[in-house]
Amino acid sequence: MPLSALIRRAMARTRTWTARAAEVERERTRQVSRVGNNLNQIARWANTHKGAAEAVEVLARLVAIERALGALARFENPERDAR
Repeated sequence: MPLSALIRRAMARTRTWTARAAEVERERTRQVSRVGNNLNQIARWANTHKGAAEAVEVLARLVAIERALGALARFENPERDAR
């Protein structure tokens, strides 16, 4: 297959986003990054304070992360909005 045909085929599969959908995706990325940062902080704290790690406190933080991920799941789907 010639390179030009391969490129045309790949370009035909490419989806574009509207500006609104791109902004939703940027916000989702920011939120996931924040959740990841919180997870890293919890892991660092648990590793530093292994003996003092209160299971209840760690579980409370994990529940907060679960809620944050649930909120992210309710964001609009950019691929669906772009259609």
